[in-house]
Amino acid sequence: MHKTGVTELSLHGGKAPRWLFNRMVKLADVIIAIIVEEYGTQELIQRLSDPYFFQALSCVLGFDWHSSGTTTVTCSALKLALKPQEHGVAAAGGKGSTSRKTPIEIPQIGDLFNLPEPKIDSIKYSSRMSAKVDNTAIQAGYQLYHHCIFITEKGEWSVIQQGMNSQIRKARRYHWLSGTFKTFVEEPHTAIVGETVHKKVLDMTSKQSEECRKISTDLVKDNPQRLKTILSDKPLNQETLLKWLPESKTPPPQHLNLIKSVNWNALMKAYQSQPQNYEELLSTGGIGPSTIKALAMISGLIYGKPPSWKDPVKFSFAFGGKNGIPYPVNRKSMDETTNFLRKVVDESKIETKEKTKALKRLINYNPFSE
Repeated sequence: MHKTGVTELSLHGGKAPRWLFNRMVKLADVIIAIIVEEYGTQELIQRLSDPYFFQALSCVLGFDWHSSGTTTVTCSALKLALKPQEHGVAAAGGKGSTSRKTPIEIPQIGDLFNLPEPKIDSIKYSSRMSAKVDNTAIQAGYQLYHHCIFITEKGEWSVIQQGMNSQIRKARRYHWLSGTFKTFVEEPHTAIVGETVHKKVLDMTSKQSEECRKISTDLVKDNPQRLKTILSDKPLNQETLLKWLPESKTPPPQHLNLIKSVNWNALMKAYQSQPQNYEELLSTGGIGPSTIKALAMISGLIYGKPPSWKDPVKFSFAFGGKNGIPYPVNRKSMDETTNFLRKVVDESKIETKEKTKALKRLINYNPFSE
């Protein structure tokens, strides 16, 4: 089974040292070359979508196992290491403002690979929806600030993105892989991994939220004026929807006032388009976390179809790296490993018999034994 998922990492400031980042790019180059040479481009993005492989790759490149930079720095190194003409894979997006360039970079990659216009549009939609789902449909308090999409010459893709929870100083990483899910809104992450399990997380992608998704869509297809009536201020002696949130640690307010947090223009836009399913509703511009949460609460309280409030995260990783855990980065060994792998790639281009010998040497090679 192809595994995609989530991991949580501590927020660390600063930048990767230049001496380390340059080596990360060089080592990533030869690792990419070997995987593509032996298994093809689909295998590369499939491995990147596997959080176990990505975590191990980051540690091999010399970065922290528990730092938020594990995601951002490793993706940056991969983006620079990828040579589209040679590897058949390219990357778009990145951290912060660079992530907002993704819609511009995707068509450029599509033109480079001579992908048809419908395929390019499909990849742009996938990029946008993966971000919309992780920012809006799953509400665990993590705001996306990193989005990177890896695209093959055949139009296959893998997304690696990361959100920040500034209150607990944690970052949560999300992995996606094309062709492994039927819809963007029902459990597109098949192996969710993390460090902190929150007690109350709205997960509209859970199978348990299926009926809630249907009710939410039906509510929007009806006149939004009815929603305004439900969500408007109530008398002080009337109960509030917030009271029915599970495991609430704070007393509910005396009245419910969600009108300011609901984008009524977006709801009217969705009403006019009459979405056929929840994915179409979620894809509507302006439909944000507050609106999705309000619809889910109404579905649960009034129509008896509550969403899932269980955090889909499961468990975390443990590796060493840049901070000297379990040992400091050995610059000499890292350079020697890069040169050795480059030699293996060069030798792999000769006769099959010689290539097999080279790969056997790679399997038996231990750079730290010298």
